[in-house]
Amino acid sequence: MSNRLEALRVFCTAADAANFREAAVRLSVSPQVVTRAVRELEEDLGEPLFHRSTRGVQLTDFGRQLAERARVAVGGVDDLFHRTDRRALSQHAGTVRITAPHMYGRLIPQVLAPLVTAHPGLMLDLRLSEQHADVVDQQIDIGVRVGPMRDARFVARAVGRMPLHVVGSPALIERVGAPADINALAGLPLTALIDRSSGRPWPWAFSKRRVFTVASPAFVTDNIDAECAAVLAGVGFGQLIAPLAQPWLQSGALVAVLEADEPEPWPIHVYRPQRAPVPARVRLVYDALVRALR
Repeated sequence: MSNRLEALRVFCTAADAANFREAAVRLSVSPQVVTRAVRELEEDLGEPLFHRSTRGVQLTDFGRQLAERARVAVGGVDDLFHRTDRRALSQHAGTVRITAPHMYGRLIPQVLAPLVTAHPGLMLDLRLSEQHADVVDQQIDIGVRVGPMRDARFVARAVGRMPLHVVGSPALIERVGAPADINALAGLPLTALIDRSSGRPWPWAFSKRRVFTVASPAFVTDNIDAECAAVLAGVGFGQLIAPLAQPWLQSGALVAVLEADEPEPWPIHVYRPQRAPVPARVRLVYDALVRALR
């Protein structure tokens, strides 16, 4: 029996039984298993643990001392896995670190709240950023990414698509007019969202893989909500993701322009690093996010 802990557990049962056969019954194993475990312990320790006779077995002095210490050791290990505290019993206890764009800052806590309630000991650590997180350095367990997945190290599930709209306020369109084509954007007030990794504005994407660089923006920010607020205030036209723009388009507070030139919607992925084994808590949260974001 190569597992010393299991051998000690067998030994403790044998020490409390009248003989090895009774110990085997208590453990639901054969008497040979008990005999082999005791023999291997005796060989490892270099001391006999039992006096054996035709009438049965009896602990030696060394065996009695070992049994006292072994009960404490085995009981302590068993306590780690069989505590009555619900948090210790939960296989989902522990921290799950998630990274996602800012637009999911409200949605993710809402959809994952039932998991925290149902699984005491589960803790969620949500970090919001438009930048692609270093999953190793930041110890990320799960990520949400808008855009293509090019890293083969990830297990990724496509959960949806994200349209982009160039929009402006009715007041802005009344003041400067709507752009007739992409080239006309250069002569209009525009907003720009800064790519924090490069410090430069993100280019606007259009159909047929065309891009437009905002050279002289009227408003610059590194926060998508702030850009949306500027567009709503009539500061300039902006290219916004659908979740931000759609409610305002429906209310009439924003108007879509250049709709025929809109790019293919960006894919949305929920991903996790290819680490094995995957903790139950990570799989639980990963599956919940996949369902919620579809």
